[in-house]
Amino acid sequence: MNADEIAAGRARWQARYDAARKRDADFTTLSGIPVEPVYGPPEGVAYPGFDRIGWPGEFPYTRGLYPTGYRGRTWTIRQFAGFGNARQTNERYKMILGAGGGGLSVAFDMPTLMGRDSDDPQSLGEVGHCGVAVDSATDMEVLFDGIDLAAVTTSMTISGPAVPVFCMYLVAAERQGADLSTLDGTLQTDIFKEYIAQKEWLFDPEPHLRLIGDLMEYCATEIPRYKPLSVSGYHIREAGSTAAQELAYTLADGFGYVELGLSRGLDVNVFAPGLSFFFDSHVDFFEEIAKFRAARRIWARWLRDVYGATSEKALWLRFHTQTAGVSLTAQQPVNNVVRTAVEALAAVLGGTNSLHTNALDETLALPTDESAEIALRTQQVLMEETGVTNVADPLGGSWYVEALTDRIEAEAEEIFARIKQLGGEGPHAIGPMTSGILRGIEDGWFTGHIAESAFVYQQALEKGDKKIVGVNCHTGTIAKDLEILRISHEVEVEQRRALAERKTGRDDAAVRAAVDKMVAVSRTGENMIPAMLDAVRAEATLGEICDALRAEWGVYREPARF
Repeated sequence: MNADEIAAGRARWQARYDAARKRDADFTTLSGIPVEPVYGPPEGVAYPGFDRIGWPGEFPYTRGLYPTGYRGRTWTIRQFAGFGNARQTNERYKMILGAGGGGLSVAFDMPTLMGRDSDDPQSLGEVGHCGVAVDSATDMEVLFDGIDLAAVTTSMTISGPAVPVFCMYLVAAERQGADLSTLDGTLQTDIFKEYIAQKEWLFDPEPHLRLIGDLMEYCATEIPRYKPLSVSGYHIREAGSTAAQELAYTLADGFGYVELGLSRGLDVNVFAPGLSFFFDSHVDFFEEIAKFRAARRIWARWLRDVYGATSEKALWLRFHTQTAGVSLTAQQPVNNVVRTAVEALAAVLGGTNSLHTNALDETLALPTDESAEIALRTQQVLMEETGVTNVADPLGGSWYVEALTDRIEAEAEEIFARIKQLGGEGPHAIGPMTSGILRGIEDGWFTGHIAESAFVYQQALEKGDKKIVGVNCHTGTIAKDLEILRISHEVEVEQRRALAERKTGRDDAAVRAAVDKMVAVSRTGENMIPAMLDAVRAEATLGEICDALRAEWGVYREPARF
């Protein structure tokens, strides 16, 4: 790019920066030196390939979505939390919000993630252990008691039974008196990554895609600010993928959901802004920063050039980040504070829109109040003390970071091409990327490549080529055992008792009629969300709704592979 083109770009950026709202804050170094909001090539100097880097707030968004960077608005501190019953988790949420958290992120227990009630025989011993138990809309009411759902953004990390859980969230908001059309937040809903990595599905892919398509339609017309899909790379990375695989598989899944929206006749400029992303921030500092920058660039280019988006917001890749749980160690767990801080800083320098920081004890148990506070304070130290919010994309133009960004992008593009080839000559009715994803799931292509990457890394650890402090080097310690959070068996006993009482006190005939109506709608081309909402309002449980759909659609069993 020649000097005149670079100067013109800077002038465009300056005009947008001047017109944008900025925070009332001190944008100087610790020593009082004023810093510019963004840096670029010296005036009058050409920079080959600068069009791939650009300016903040301009296509291809390598340097961020907004001309102000974090000077306009800092990232949302969104701590992931859930344990025991709804009342216990509600207390943790109030602690997080009271300590300065900006949004909530709900962790559900395993029975809820699998669409089963707390009194289901398969739930025995698991209720409340890896997240909060939610059986019906009443649990959602308790979960958010005293928290104004119209005023706080809420993320819910659940995919298989995401749609009925979302309906419970809407009914809880209704019972608060909220205007549902104004709700803001994110539902994960990403079923592709379940087949690829996390394994928490209910049905075959097709019925799940039916529900997701209905949800996209409903949110686009009824709750326009709500994001019905958070396409997740986090679980793919935690399963053992490389950074490039995480990026490529995640964005390919995102393209599949774009194809789903288009197949429903939706306008890409309307529904694409409702797609958000969820990435892992691992411990290799520069690789993660490059991954995030490449992600924005790839998404903007594909949405514009492949899927025909024309509005700026449709080209924006907005993403939440969680620091890497798989990087944490049970050995010398206090070291995990350092790992989390480095990973969080990488996410911030990569331009994340919201962030969760893991607690130091999460390899041993759910976080205690104290460890959760340390995780929260980690973000606040970065935000308030380090100066990282002063300059947009401060590593932009670094020879190393730019080369690594280009390398990861190129690897991702190679993977996209292979996924599309998997779809063969007769693509799925939804679209060619969807065809390749479904074939890759069926053939075990994704899981095989992730397993190979995990194996290669494990070999490097065991040979000592890769180091983990406290595990295969610097293993001596004077640290004492941590006090960890333990979930009492009484949580399950009480949840089952409360559920039985709830079932006794409701109108069973109304529940059965509403669930039967929902199943009848599933056999038509109608949108299922209104009928599901009616079932939830009647206090149908999550298990009852999911069991009715399992009876109608069957249960997915992953093929055995050797």
